[in-house]
Amino acid sequence: MRLIVGLGNPGMDYAWTPHNLGFMVVDRLAERASARVERPEARAYVGRAQLAGHEVLLAKPQTYMNASGPSVRELLERFECDPAQMIVVMDEAALPWGTLRIRERGSAGGHNGLKSVIGALGTDEFLRVRIGIRPEHETGDLAEYVLRPMRKAQLEVAAEMIEQAADAVEAILTEGPGRAMSRFNRRPEDESDEDVGAGL
Repeated sequence: MRLIVGLGNPGMDYAWTPHNLGFMVVDRLAERASARVERPEARAYVGRAQLAGHEVLLAKPQTYMNASGPSVRELLERFECDPAQMIVVMDEAALPWGTLRIRERGSAGGHNGLKSVIGALGTDEFLRVRIGIRPEHETGDLAEYVLRPMRKAQLEVAAEMIEQAADAVEAILTEGPGRAMSRFNRRPEDESDEDVGAGL
C-alpha cells in the first residue's frame, strides 16, 4: 500500500489558504477515486482508495502543520508502510505560483511541516510533491501570507495546480518518480535552488 499525505491545517479558517494546498490535492485525488477521506485514525483523517491501479491510503493529518510528523509516523507504522513508499504533498514558498516540483529526498528548508515529518521519521528519504506559492512581491510576513485566504485570481491558478499535482501523484504511481519528474518538474529562469519554504 502507498501512503499519500497532504499537509495542511484543520478547520474552516484555513481551508482556502495557500498553506492547505496539500489537503486540497488529497481531496481531489479522493474525488477521482470516488473515495472519502474522513475516517479519524492516527490523529488524521484517512480513506482507502484505488488510484491509478494501486491501493493507496489518503491522509490529512489534523495536528496542525507544524506537528504533522507524529501523525505521519503513526500512519506508517499502523499500515506497515515504508517511508520510501510514501508521497507527501505540500505547499512550497520557495517556488513561484504555478510551479510544481517532485523530489525524492532532501532537507525541509524552511517548511516546518516537512521538518516535523523528517524529524519524526528520522529520514528524508521519501517522495514529496511541492506546489509553488511564492508571492509575486516581497512580503514582510510570510506566515500571514500563507495563512490568508486566497484571492480569486490565486484560486484560479490554485485549481490548475491542484489538478497538476494530482496528475503528478498518479504519474508517480504508474510511471515511477523518474518519469514523473521529467514530465512535471519545470525550472523558471528566476528560480533559486535553495529550499526556503513556508515556515508554518
